[in-house]
Amino acid sequence: MNKKNFAFDKVNFILLAVGMFIVILGFILLSGSGSTETHYDPDVFSARRIKVAPVVCLIGFVSMIYAVIRKPKDNEINK
Repeated sequence: MNKKNFAFDKVNFILLAVGMFIVILGFILLSGSGSTETHYDPDVFSARRIKVAPVVCLIGFVSMIYAVIRKPKDNEINK
């Protein structure tokens, strides 16, 4: 099968995988124990959950958008 028929090349798939890993890492940073009616957990408002994790997720989503928009380069010489 001719590679010109594919919308993505190997680099696009690698960038998508890296972006998805960054998003998953951001959601892991967001996770943690929450407060209940009987116990207040001040870690809910930590800098990791409020500032760092959303920025990491945003970077991951932007990198995935770039991976989808990126056009593969043609390595063949036009004859």
